[in-house]
Amino acid sequence: MESARVVVIGGGNMGAAVLYHLAKEGWTDTVLVEKAELTSGATWHAAGLVSRMTPGHALGTCHDYAVDLYKRIEEETEQGVSWHNCGSLRVGATEDHRAWLMHTRDAVLARGQECHWVTPAEIAELNPIYDTSHIIGGIYTPDDGHVDPSGTCQAMAKGARMRGAKVKRRNRVTDVQQLPSGEWKVTTELGDIICEHVVNAGGYHARQIGAFSGLDLPIVPMQHHYVVTDTVPEFETMGHEIPVTRDDYFTGYLRREQGGALIGLYDTHDALAKWREGCPWDSENELFEPDYDRITPWLEKCFERYPALMERGIKRIVNGAITYTPDGHPLVGPAPGLKNYWLACGATVGIAWGPGLGRALAQWMVHGTADISMRGFDPRRFGAWVDEEHAYQRCRENYMTRLSLPYPQIQYESCRDVRVSGAHERTKALGAVYEDASGWERPRVYGKDWGGVEPKVWRRGPSWEAALAEARAVHEGVGLGDFTAFSKFEITGPEAEAYLNRLCANRMPRKPGGTCLTLLLNEQGTIEGEATIARLGEDRFWFVTGGPSERRVWDWITIHQRGSEDVTVKNLSDDWGILTIAGPKAREVLATQTDASLENAEFGWLKAREITVAGVPVIAMRMSFSGELAWELHAPNAHLGQLWDALWDAGQPHGITPFGSKALEMMRMEKAYRGGHELANDASPVHTDQMRFVKLDKDFVGRDAVARRAEAGETSRIAYLEVEVTDSDVLGGEAVFLNGKKVGSVSSGGYGPNTGRSLAFAFLRPDATKPGTALEVTLFGDMKKARVLAEPVLDPENERLKA
Repeated sequence: MESARVVVIGGGNMGAAVLYHLAKEGWTDTVLVEKAELTSGATWHAAGLVSRMTPGHALGTCHDYAVDLYKRIEEETEQGVSWHNCGSLRVGATEDHRAWLMHTRDAVLARGQECHWVTPAEIAELNPIYDTSHIIGGIYTPDDGHVDPSGTCQAMAKGARMRGAKVKRRNRVTDVQQLPSGEWKVTTELGDIICEHVVNAGGYHARQIGAFSGLDLPIVPMQHHYVVTDTVPEFETMGHEIPVTRDDYFTGYLRREQGGALIGLYDTHDALAKWREGCPWDSENELFEPDYDRITPWLEKCFERYPALMERGIKRIVNGAITYTPDGHPLVGPAPGLKNYWLACGATVGIAWGPGLGRALAQWMVHGTADISMRGFDPRRFGAWVDEEHAYQRCRENYMTRLSLPYPQIQYESCRDVRVSGAHERTKALGAVYEDASGWERPRVYGKDWGGVEPKVWRRGPSWEAALAEARAVHEGVGLGDFTAFSKFEITGPEAEAYLNRLCANRMPRKPGGTCLTLLLNEQGTIEGEATIARLGEDRFWFVTGGPSERRVWDWITIHQRGSEDVTVKNLSDDWGILTIAGPKAREVLATQTDASLENAEFGWLKAREITVAGVPVIAMRMSFSGELAWELHAPNAHLGQLWDALWDAGQPHGITPFGSKALEMMRMEKAYRGGHELANDASPVHTDQMRFVKLDKDFVGRDAVARRAEAGETSRIAYLEVEVTDSDVLGGEAVFLNGKKVGSVSSGGYGPNTGRSLAFAFLRPDATKPGTALEVTLFGDMKKARVLAEPVLDPENERLKA
């Protein structure tokens, strides 16, 4: 029987990347097991595109790293990767295209990379066979291109072997089980391997491999075509290789492939999945018969843009499978509920994602966290509500919208009403437009005339106006909101207080009725999660965290539970709902429905009490993200409709208004409250200026690390900005400049509805965070003046909350 520290299952680009970067981190007692040959799944037939043209900091950083690695790994390993530094173009035909492309450009600049807006004339010079008559321009990233996918995988595998790692080919894994010792036994055709860590990088087979250990991974392989034409004579006379060009008119991309053109096409009408029942174990280098009827409409549109290709023959058509997940992002991180079982699968573009995500996962495994936020890739973002049919329908939808404009308001159309609150029918009748929040239907904004769909715009539009009205109504009177889409845990037992004090950076309330906001830190002192905790009794605590954090935080608090502790943890997220009543008239309305005193002396700010409202027992917490006098009312979901009706009727004389998450987001910016974009594993409480929630006079997970960070300082810190704008607000990801030099990027932002100021949070170089500092922010390609603020623009003394 063999032993190793880590067994990586799967020899595609993702598996090779994990193996390579574990070796670079010093973990060389590692084995990669592949049932066939390296690259024999999706990797070998990939188009090999790698581009910096990616919005978002975390995924964009992964793309940047892939470009950089592919440039140098050939010299390191002497394994060819055929790097083609031809650059990339993405073109646009409308003003909405321009807004999206400029936002993408802003994000690329924020990461310190090169990206240019180019005119149709400039595009014609870069790609002379492209007809520019239908476009207004595009963006160009000169420092990227494409590679040989098999070469990149072989190079990383070789680099890992050079450092001592092993690769075992022609050796199928037949079982993966955790032993009583906590170690893993990986059963293979060539014998068992006992290891400390398992990485499932199984590609097409990842779901079946996960099933060995009780996992049901939401991965669906989708069929994808690309076409390679006969020789294109025009290529020979250009003197340069055309950039990889993406155009959503034909929902695809085009690059040079030797003397011909390679055209990738996405079917936006009726995408087909493959192997819903599981990929055959003997599948190897498998392609499918071309579906000409499916691709012909898109190919014809491509020829409209490339008339020179109209007369060229088709050399070959590749129809292969690509793995998708329900939100289009990969599964990279801990598997839900299992210790030391890691996932590196569900990658749609493994050539571009593999190196960066493999590096991040290796950091996570070795050091306890990665240097980029892994929230968007963490496999635990999906809960039990994502069954096989849900995964199938969402994966199809993601494939079909792969090249569609990702408007900020866009929502999934498939698999809705999966998790609904007891007040859902009430908010629906009032014209709520919902967003999917971890399966919950969460009211986003109210608009009766929109047919349930928020109007799609890049700048301020109808939904901005509606949310503005909602926020102002709350500020001036009273509003009622359904915010059930949070995770709620009940923690009880004689040792519950000690247990929570050991896990949380803040100190637990000492008396029943107290609350605290706390961060959960890892051993590196960065943020694993945040929660509001109320002490309801001597041995009973109510723990509330964000909806997307449910599985991740549940794992964190239960895996850290000691078997000897007398503590019981229950997940009541589906059983309990939350209504928020907020505004200066909130007390007046709520008082009509309860006998409990709501005055400050009996029910002060940041206090929690169990009371009865309209005959419904609730956990009432006097707090809110709105910055107004407010109560969160946590109640059994089955009675939430009854509670809504009573409060809604009682509020009619006061002009009560429903409000959604968009209005709440506006209001939290005025109060300078940090949100999910700020609180992730790539930031510490020092970064986020939240050391007031950290009590260094007690022991907790991450204490020593965060103390060192506080003493040494961080290379970036959060800043609260006012931005001078006219018709739009920052979306997140924009670059920030000081005296013409980039000093950081925006994490989130929005409009202050009651102060009329456009606001943002940004992580900046420390010298740029001094209040009053004059900055500039890129917004849709324009430079906007900004300055650092010293305090919240609304009610910095919290007088409205304490009213």
